[in-house]
Amino acid sequence: MLYPSIDALKNKIDSKYSLVSLASKRARQMQEEGDEQLGAYVSYKPVGKALEEVAAGVLRKEKQDESTVYEDEV
Repeated sequence: MLYPSIDALKNKIDSKYSLVSLASKRARQMQEEGDEQLGAYVSYKPVGKALEEVAAGVLRKEKQDESTVYEDEV
């Protein structure tokens, strides 16, 4: 993957793990709903498009609430 560069993405997201998680969730959403937020993309695959959204600042990591309990944690 040449675009966007990992350096540009690491400036937007704090860790590689968070970046992969965010991009994969967004890519699945794009496949299921077809919702694209940028006017034009360089990539044609959903994961590349999701990473382009991160680089453009359209897609951001949400702050997690510490008090939230998920089903798999019970």
